[in-house]
Amino acid sequence: MFEDTPLVMVETPEALDELVEQLRKVRAVAIDTESDSSHAYQEKVCLIQVSDLTTDYIVDPLAIGDISALGDILSDPAIVKVLHGADYDIVCLRRDYGFQIRGLFDTLLAAQLVGLERIGLADLVVRYFGIELDKAFQRHNWALRPLLDEHIEYARGDTHFLLALHEILVRELRRVGKLRHQREECQVLERRRWQGRTNDPDAWRDARGAQDLDEDGLRVLRKLWRYRDEQARKMDRPVYKVIPDDVLMELADTRPETERELDGVINPKSAMRRRHGRKFLEMIAAGLADETPLPARKAKDAPRKERPKTGLRTRLRGRTADRVLADLKLWRNEVIARNPRLNSFSVASNSQLKAIATYRPRTLDELGQVPEVRKWQVRDYGEELLERLEKLDPR
Repeated sequence: MFEDTPLVMVETPEALDELVEQLRKVRAVAIDTESDSSHAYQEKVCLIQVSDLTTDYIVDPLAIGDISALGDILSDPAIVKVLHGADYDIVCLRRDYGFQIRGLFDTLLAAQLVGLERIGLADLVVRYFGIELDKAFQRHNWALRPLLDEHIEYARGDTHFLLALHEILVRELRRVGKLRHQREECQVLERRRWQGRTNDPDAWRDARGAQDLDEDGLRVLRKLWRYRDEQARKMDRPVYKVIPDDVLMELADTRPETERELDGVINPKSAMRRRHGRKFLEMIAAGLADETPLPARKAKDAPRKERPKTGLRTRLRGRTADRVLADLKLWRNEVIARNPRLNSFSVASNSQLKAIATYRPRTLDELGQVPEVRKWQVRDYGEELLERLEKLDPR
């Protein structure tokens, strides 16, 4: 499948320095990462795959330790970084190493913009090269060593074809007039930050469903949440694999006090019940007895905007906003019907339409200030959107 393309294992600082020197000479490089998110308490990047036009590289950060030398390459906008579905890779590399990717070209975004129906990497490789990628190791624990030959072959497949895909999709984007759209979407993606689990001891307060609990329920949830975190840390497993969130929520809501009552919440024959049952009852009792003040619920960090706020305020709420949103979705369907190569992503997502309905912009300038709305959307659909809004909600 990889023909005569050489493979280089990068497992020492010296080998990494050689790779960095090689990458300084190229105009584009393909990147992918593998993590252990399904297997560890605190997930981490375990492998970084790199391909240039002549060679595939497998970088082992667990063996090397300090891989900061790679940061200059990733942040150099003069070198195009080609990734597929870059969101997770970007946030993980920033979280673990402080790396900032610039000069991004995401082949997943490009496939959406040119209107392809099947946009997975394996789908694109089959479409353009007639080769089927083996996806058997998607859930592999990439922290395990040594790496076997089949693991390495799988990993290099995620970058080997990306530079050729980049060339093909650039031509396709030019053909449909979407190259500027691609640049803007990639620039937005470059700014993504990690939004996953943190070490915040009060993270339980913002868990889904916590807002529906009374004060006793919140105190119980606090104890249960910290107990689960402690167990997951000891076992080095993801917290959701130790005890799912919905189990914690149900225990905090119902607050069983006896073994029999607990059996009504958790299957008495389950491994979770056998392993944690008594501790659940202890944590529930401790939570009910805990008079430590409850922290206020913290607002989620707002996503970064492409442009600073300029004072635009929401104008429509409730049923009026819902009515306008419903019609904007109809408008989007009409636009797509006129050009079957379009899709929701290449016109406007539901979240973008909801923001437009809520802010109810009256000018192109105001439309450009709506959170999440792109410049290309203002150029392509601004006048049409404003005309539609005027019919729905005349000034």
